[in-house]
Amino acid sequence: MEKQVARSYNSMVDNETLEDYSLRYAPKSFRKWTEFTVATTALGGIAYLADFAIGASIAITHGFTNALASVLVAALVIFLTSVPIAYYSAKYSIDMDLLTRAAGFGYLGSTFTSIVYASFTFIFFALEGSIMAQAFNTGFGLPLSLGYILASLIVIPLVVFGMTAMSKLQVWTQPVWLILMFAPFVYIAFTEPSKYSDFTSFSGNNGSSDFSGIGFGLGMGVALSLIAQIGEQVDYLRFMPQKTTANAKKWWTAVIAAGPGWVILGAAKQLGGAFLAFYVAAQGVSLTKAGEPIEQYIGGFGAFMTTGAVGLAVFFVVLSQIKINVVNAYSGSLSWSNFFSRVLHYHPGRVVWIFFNVGIALTLMEMGVFSFLNTVLGFYSNVAIAWIGALVADLVVNKPLGLSPPIIEFKRAHLYNFNPVGFGSMVVASTVSIMAFYNWFGAYPQAFSPFIALALAFVLSPLLAVVTKGKYYIAREDTLAEPLMVDGQLSAVTLECSVCTTSFERPDMANCPFHNGPICSLCCSLDKKCHDMCKKADAQLIQLSSPPASEAAR
Repeated sequence: MEKQVARSYNSMVDNETLEDYSLRYAPKSFRKWTEFTVATTALGGIAYLADFAIGASIAITHGFTNALASVLVAALVIFLTSVPIAYYSAKYSIDMDLLTRAAGFGYLGSTFTSIVYASFTFIFFALEGSIMAQAFNTGFGLPLSLGYILASLIVIPLVVFGMTAMSKLQVWTQPVWLILMFAPFVYIAFTEPSKYSDFTSFSGNNGSSDFSGIGFGLGMGVALSLIAQIGEQVDYLRFMPQKTTANAKKWWTAVIAAGPGWVILGAAKQLGGAFLAFYVAAQGVSLTKAGEPIEQYIGGFGAFMTTGAVGLAVFFVVLSQIKINVVNAYSGSLSWSNFFSRVLHYHPGRVVWIFFNVGIALTLMEMGVFSFLNTVLGFYSNVAIAWIGALVADLVVNKPLGLSPPIIEFKRAHLYNFNPVGFGSMVVASTVSIMAFYNWFGAYPQAFSPFIALALAFVLSPLLAVVTKGKYYIAREDTLAEPLMVDGQLSAVTLECSVCTTSFERPDMANCPFHNGPICSLCCSLDKKCHDMCKKADAQLIQLSSPPASEAAR
């Protein structure tokens, strides 16, 4: 028998400071940060000012009352759906893609959600980059086209070194950012408190500040586009230390604050953006310009600064956008790594996909994506919320009811390519909601299309789990001799991969009959021969579990 040569990876893949276990379980040995550091790093990423632009856009388009209602209801939905995702990711130390694989989508079924999530990262990178370019244009006269390029390039060096570099950036800059963000609101509250009551009559371009069902629904659709932000939060929460009796309180506080808790500050920022748009519009700024965060903060800082407001606003906007776009670029690199490793059986390293993701975002910026923000986000929310709805239904309904396995199994060796429970629910729900979004069913279904996506996905997931009897979750049982759980915790014992000869902790390993030994999750994904063998085995399992044609015809 010909001796097998061990698989080798390039230096970027082998260096986990750069790679950050982008396609793997994050091992206990790598998770050295405290609960506070992980939570602060995760929350540092929500410094983005797109919230200000989104809130301003909703208020300008639909008026104050609709903006207030849509932002608050969307925030409630996002908070509730984010809790189980944050918990499972932090507990099992896996990112959004690996969690999706395990929770009803299957190995290749989650490939589509990787694109959905990657789309979130480059759409919002483009929006945030556009805001930074507006600041460069206002402060330095730099043309927007060049500002887009600068806004793209400035974040790359920080993203290359992953969690190691970004944790320092977010922790060090957070206090300054918080002080600057709240300063205008606090000052105006003490010196011009009547502005807040006047704000409740703001009608924008709507002509009325009264409540409208359609305006509420359309505004909520835009706000719900941020539902996938939980994916970026769990990209950091997977590095949480192991939960023990001693740290349980700190662990839960960090998971809730940095997981679903992001939306509390996010909703406040959206309403803050709406208020600042009203405030600067009253000073003569056009409603079109009032939607730009740089104009909002020039007016906000100008309330208590006679000189230097422009410079401080530029500094604040650039700092905010760097803090969020390192997150967008980082999360996008993880998502593209997952996507291409499955489609091409090739992984050049997470760093390569940083440039790919940033390149797409730069193209969107040059196309002027900021000018049609509501349309882009309204469409995207239909797909994103169908994905999240199906995922959450599996975690909070299917697992407690025993309709899906209690374990979180993400490794290719144990999964079917497609699981109709999650994948089918998402496809049906997003298709129907997109049809509603394009006015196939009338004005009200169009306005509330994201809720159609959420309701359908949430109901279809357990229904399909019952119909399929949950047989598409686990294709092959775990046969490694080393137990996965020890004393109720994931085992930290390391095993050597028989393909790449590198040692990884037990949760990342599976038994490979083709290589006759343990195999790590990445080698299992990239090895074409293993993949073909698993695909053939899947087909045989499906055939064995299906009734004969003669029996089915009775």
